[in-house]
Amino acid sequence: MTERPTLVAVSGPPGAGKTSLAHALADALGWPAVCRDEIKERLAATGADPAGDVDLRTLDLRTLETFFHTLGELLESGTSVVAEAAFQDRLWRPGLEPLADLASIRVVRCVVDPELARDRITRRAAETPSRAVHADADLLRRIAEGKRPIESWVPIALDVPCLVVDTAQGWAPPLDRIVEFAAHERRPPGDGEHSAIRSS
Repeated sequence: MTERPTLVAVSGPPGAGKTSLAHALADALGWPAVCRDEIKERLAATGADPAGDVDLRTLDLRTLETFFHTLGELLESGTSVVAEAAFQDRLWRPGLEPLADLASIRVVRCVVDPELARDRITRRAAETPSRAVHADADLLRRIAEGKRPIESWVPIALDVPCLVVDTAQGWAPPLDRIVEFAAHERRPPGDGEHSAIRSS
């Protein structure tokens, strides 16, 4: 019997360092990385009108559809994959649940201090022109208004293995431990780490 592929969902609020971790994890595992923001930027580049304008609502819907369609195609081919997005539970879970028949799902949840996340969002918005299609400016405005969108971000609520990774300074636990988690490798008992949890 052929072993089912694995889907590792790298999740977390904006500015939590998900994309960097997703690519590092995918490289270490030799799996493809499917990143929501990268899909959105490619769709925006090909779908803008001659004046360079983009219908952001339509773009968001196309991005969501393309993201999960791509994951489904990879998993149906037997390919394990690392998927990354800042979706909250209301978008992640409906897309992931149908994929549970195709793959073993594991969640890596990135966490970070909200102030550091805000600094990262501010920096990338200023330094990366392609970020214009994202809602960085609106997110920063809501933060400035005290609406706390980073703190109120809702994690994936699937009953699957979940590893919480602090991204404030590098990754804690380190990449090799995250790779072990993603690859279903077991650590010896009594090693003192309790980072792997199950989501509620």
